[in-house]
Amino acid sequence: MEAYTVKEIADAVCGELVGDNVVINDITTDSTKCAEKSCIFIAIKGERFDGNDFAQDWLEKADAVLTSKPVTVPQAKAAIIVNDTKKALRNFAKYHLNKYKVPVIAVTGSVGKTSTKDMIYSVLSKRFNVLKTQGNLNNDIGVPLTLFNLTAKHQMAVLEMGMNNFGEIRLLSGIAPPDVAVITNITTAHIGRLGSTDNILRAKLELLENLSQSGILIANADDEKLFALKGTLSHNIRYYGIEKNDADIVAYNIELDENKSIFTVDIDKKPVIFQINEPGKHLIYNALAAIAAGVYYKIEPSDITEGIASYTMGALRQHTSIIGNITIIEDCYNASAASMRAALNVLALKGKGKRTIAVLGDVLEQGDFSEKEHRQIGDWVADYAVDKLITVGADAKYIAAQASARGVADITTFENNSQVADYLFSQTKQHDVILFKASRGMRLEEISENLIILLSSTS
Repeated sequence: MEAYTVKEIADAVCGELVGDNVVINDITTDSTKCAEKSCIFIAIKGERFDGNDFAQDWLEKADAVLTSKPVTVPQAKAAIIVNDTKKALRNFAKYHLNKYKVPVIAVTGSVGKTSTKDMIYSVLSKRFNVLKTQGNLNNDIGVPLTLFNLTAKHQMAVLEMGMNNFGEIRLLSGIAPPDVAVITNITTAHIGRLGSTDNILRAKLELLENLSQSGILIANADDEKLFALKGTLSHNIRYYGIEKNDADIVAYNIELDENKSIFTVDIDKKPVIFQINEPGKHLIYNALAAIAAGVYYKIEPSDITEGIASYTMGALRQHTSIIGNITIIEDCYNASAASMRAALNVLALKGKGKRTIAVLGDVLEQGDFSEKEHRQIGDWVADYAVDKLITVGADAKYIAAQASARGVADITTFENNSQVADYLFSQTKQHDVILFKASRGMRLEEISENLIILLSSTS
């Protein structure tokens, strides 16, 4: 982070400065990290702990804290006292962003936010020095912490903005008002809290409340709710899609195999061939959003194609390992019904001509819709002709029940992760292709990692 005096930080957040005007060049909200002298600890009150309880201890090892509780400040150290530390963090991040005034591309949507953000970064970085959200630090803590990495060398920022309730996107886009807003799709992710896809759309559209007057929305034309916005907004919309020929960016001549996705897009009325080095129609949609952003910022088509081709998947996102002759697809960073379908499509592509095994866990935050959503996934298991289904968790049993009703014969259910790896190891055959997919809270990587260890010991 750029160096600041604590007085400048205190002024930016309207806080009370206690102690000396020390210089800070790092920031953290984690009391266990960053013990450098020049680091400031932002004490955040969470659901399970209160960072303010660690503020005094922090001052023993570093120079400054921002807290809502009184502390004793040693000589040559400082504290900034505020009423609301989260609000102060947001205000400081906005202050820092305003120093540079770089264009902001904000990405939200029910599914595909992180991959789309990474693809946009991959394209735009062919011409610009771009700051991007690392991983999916997309909440009211992660977005500010990302912005503190902004320096004078950066020319724009690509930020992921997530939500699971009303008001959250409004808050995030207020920190970093976008010049380009990207909405990937509207699906049933978080429907348990918001109650309907109409409400999910409303929550996502909060992004437009802080969109600059000259800014644009890039949106998926094949999403019915997003396409219905056409002609209803004061901002311009640039649509991308596969099924809608009247979108601005349209993919055609699509070829999918176990290793890649190839498609064509017309740019300036000339056909341009793109390749993603991973399979899946869902990735083509993410790439189309990135292509739309590249065209908007006048990136050369050759650079856009290179940016798409150089994209790589993040950890636990469709990550493929081959142990001996067995293929393991770890796609267990998070899940919704829509992303489950996409993952099953990838399993079918990578498992063509081989035995396919799907290890599927609970999709969380579905509320009263949980049985319906999980049964829908069970239908897709049957549609993609999965050979062996293993479910993990209470709600995933509905996947098993529906798949069984649809004729899937080889099904095993587990309540938790503890015995699944050993069972899988006993069942696995040469050339199997195994998918792991569930919500983050299910920690399905515990199973996949244990299976990899077991397989590696015999390969």
